[in-house]
Amino acid sequence: MTFRQRLLFLGTLDALIVTASVLTVYLLRFEFAVPQAEKRLLPYVIISHVILNLLGFHWMKLYHRLLQYASMAEVIAIVKAVTIAELGCFFLFRSVAAVFPDMTVPKSIYIAWALIILGVGGSRIAWRLFRDTYLLEPTGMKRRNVLIIGAGQAGVLVTKELRYAKDSTLQPVAFIDDDRKRHRLELMGLPVVGGREAIHTAVERYDIQDIVIALPSVSQAEIAKIIDICKTTTASVKILPSIADVIKGKVSIGMIRDVQVEDLLGREPVKLDLDGIAGYVSNEVVLVTGAGGSIGSELCRQLLRFSPKKLLLLGHGENSIYEIDMELRRTFHEAVLVPVIADVQDRRRLEEIFAQHRPSVIFHAAAHKHVPLMELNPAEAIKNNVLGTRNVAECAHRFGASHFVMVSTDKAVNPTSVMGVTKRLAELLVQGMGRYSTTKYVAVRFGNVLGSRGSVIPAFKKQIGHGGPVTVTHPDMIRYFMTIPEAVQLVIQAGSLANGGEIFILDMGKPVKIVQLARDLISLSGFKPEVDIKIEYTGIRPGEKLYEELLTREEGITATKHDRIFISQPIPLEWEAFMEQINMLEQYVQKPESIESRDLHDLVFHLLSSHQDQTQSERSETKAPVLL
Repeated sequence: MTFRQRLLFLGTLDALIVTASVLTVYLLRFEFAVPQAEKRLLPYVIISHVILNLLGFHWMKLYHRLLQYASMAEVIAIVKAVTIAELGCFFLFRSVAAVFPDMTVPKSIYIAWALIILGVGGSRIAWRLFRDTYLLEPTGMKRRNVLIIGAGQAGVLVTKELRYAKDSTLQPVAFIDDDRKRHRLELMGLPVVGGREAIHTAVERYDIQDIVIALPSVSQAEIAKIIDICKTTTASVKILPSIADVIKGKVSIGMIRDVQVEDLLGREPVKLDLDGIAGYVSNEVVLVTGAGGSIGSELCRQLLRFSPKKLLLLGHGENSIYEIDMELRRTFHEAVLVPVIADVQDRRRLEEIFAQHRPSVIFHAAAHKHVPLMELNPAEAIKNNVLGTRNVAECAHRFGASHFVMVSTDKAVNPTSVMGVTKRLAELLVQGMGRYSTTKYVAVRFGNVLGSRGSVIPAFKKQIGHGGPVTVTHPDMIRYFMTIPEAVQLVIQAGSLANGGEIFILDMGKPVKIVQLARDLISLSGFKPEVDIKIEYTGIRPGEKLYEELLTREEGITATKHDRIFISQPIPLEWEAFMEQINMLEQYVQKPESIESRDLHDLVFHLLSSHQDQTQSERSETKAPVLL
């Protein structure tokens, strides 16, 4: 129904209700025997009431409101409109009677005020009741019972949306709320059955298939606790994440999403020092290496919020660079984007790029990250992670960049893999550059990120999608995890704290058991671990450790202005000797026939250990904390 059709229909209906109300008052006033003189005035009385009431309804915008959401707000608007209309009629009739005494209207006519309110208000509520009773469940469509956690504003909005949305297959049947004052009461006709301790009972009692968590203002830690309870039931769990949309009264089926692993981490959103970030990024030429990767692409998305003068998207793979370039152009129409296909191992190409664009801020995210793969290809790990970092870092110095921020990993701490060793060597290289250059060189070290291409999460999801089994290397394997957006926000923030030569360490929270992560993913997918989908242990892969650390023994940490970013203490480094060994390493990898992969593997470990031994002899034996 178009707006004009709707306006005509409702206007006609309201005119008939007003007419019937006035006629009813006249019939009751004169005991169903209306005198001839009153009959003569009756058409004018009806027309006056109809015109003034319709004007009142239009003024209160009653014809702009959706009837399926009719509530007390509509009733109040109707009362106001009818009251104003009746006051208008009162003054109109009194003025006419002052001039024509024989046209006096009986005072009892104003009883029509109540009848009009009942009639118009009742028509709106009647439509909603009819819709709720007969139109909510389409023929042949079985709706799933839903338990809403949160009997507040968000819970009410979710309930309305689930009830009235055309494409909804979910039927709310009960609420859970920790506020004891609401227990045993009803909200929108649904019982509030108890607090979170009643979730199991409610699922069984009401045959719940889905649980929707409607607590957008509750802390992430509390949400994680509630999810822990919900995932032990047979129901699938969904969540309403955005408090901003709840405040605006905007909730749709699309906002109610499945619970994800990141919801289980219980980590609060990052608070950024926007002024500090804008101070070194805004209106600057910014270069992101590895811009097509998980971290690099998210860096690009978030950096554009701070309006850089130009953003260079550098990557080796043309498809990934094309995709992020197209995505950013759709989202940030005013941004100046320059997609650059280049390899960080190609020094001459990098020099051309730096000479042409003169980037002042560099985020170096390009790296080989897969541990087992790099064990088999140590030369490639060295060329990309060590020599590639050296190339970009030296270009930053040569062309006068202000900041160089390298993305590192917890696998660089006491490394047992080639990938970890090469990232640690890259950290030392960045630290050393920071001591001899006006460019502020820093590395930012953190653990695994959820959803990255190298993360276990996508692999687990694929295995679950194929019906299992889900493979875990070891039952005691633990890792630190954070979300990609959170890690990237902190990387950008760390750049604003740089003085030069620091290694920033991000607060990763509590480590997570990989096998528990697998069980959670299986449960959140609606299956039972070890029943519907099996978990198999495949053994630790080459280069892997059971647990990761965030600090070496020689490093200590100090706090920064940001509560989730710490600084490791710099360690002594014989820079000239270190660079000589890096150059020697370059010679070996440039001539792969001169050295076997196994020997190259041992050589890179020896290079790092020689500097660690030197460091340990020059520092005290006091142990620094290993975990944040």
